[in-house]
Amino acid sequence: MQASLSYLNSSAAVESLARDPYWPKWDSPWWHMLLLHEMGETARIPEACIRACVAALNAMPLKIFPIGPQELPPGMDVYRAFACHCQYGTIYQVLAKWGLDVDREMPWLRPRILSYQMADGGLTCDNDAYLVKDEVPSSMVGTISVFEAILLYTPREFTAEERTFLDRAAGFLMKRQLRLGSDTQHNAGEREAAKDWLKPCFPRFYFYDVLRGLSALAIWAKKTGASLPEESYIQVLEHLRRENPDGQIRVGRSAIQGRRTLFPTPSGEWERRPEATEFPLLQKVGRVGEVSPFLSRQWAGTQLLLF
Repeated sequence: MQASLSYLNSSAAVESLARDPYWPKWDSPWWHMLLLHEMGETARIPEACIRACVAALNAMPLKIFPIGPQELPPGMDVYRAFACHCQYGTIYQVLAKWGLDVDREMPWLRPRILSYQMADGGLTCDNDAYLVKDEVPSSMVGTISVFEAILLYTPREFTAEERTFLDRAAGFLMKRQLRLGSDTQHNAGEREAAKDWLKPCFPRFYFYDVLRGLSALAIWAKKTGASLPEESYIQVLEHLRRENPDGQIRVGRSAIQGRRTLFPTPSGEWERRPEATEFPLLQKVGRVGEVSPFLSRQWAGTQLLLF
């Protein structure tokens, strides 16, 4: 942790955020900040990094999520000109938990999050999916972090728009029983990805697992007073109890292995690299098979909400 904090306190971290708030994975300030947040250490993130991140996000060329080529101006980098729902959902949580008034300093962000919900209540970070006419290829990964952002970090009563957004997203999670991949052709790959969702991962960053979904759904029911049909979560609940009889959640998988990244070159260009790098704290807390105090704490809290 001290190594990550030292890095975040350095000029190199601020320079990295000015270059790009998100890339490269997994060893740039964005990922150090997200991991500290997931560990419950958000308050230790240096203010300079928070401010640099906000400035970089405010400076992004596009505040929309472009659907169709007509919404992406010529010459813009499809990977760096705008952020996807996963990115905004996760960083909103970090900034708000740190103490930033996100809605004041980034007034465009909350409306942006609320603007791209699909017909089934989900969202997706696949731009082309919004153009599909005969099915709704929404994504669990594209939905969970923005659902959490509005649910957990609205510092007042929900507006009618926010409540509708939350209820529809919760309905999406319930219909999927927290564990089912998309039944669409366009997003058929999610059915294969869903096989791993039963294995909790840490850190999650923007990834999904059933404990993350169950926790969010339980908080939604508690905060809103909505009913939570048992059939929407019982299989996941029983699975987690069966696999973790001692109440301790072990890291079941690494969600970050084998992921590609963009990386800055000395010339200032960005190139694709076949595999992203890691940092010591990420390696330490993400060891597969080891008990995660962070996941175990979430599991205990979720059970208290449900019962």
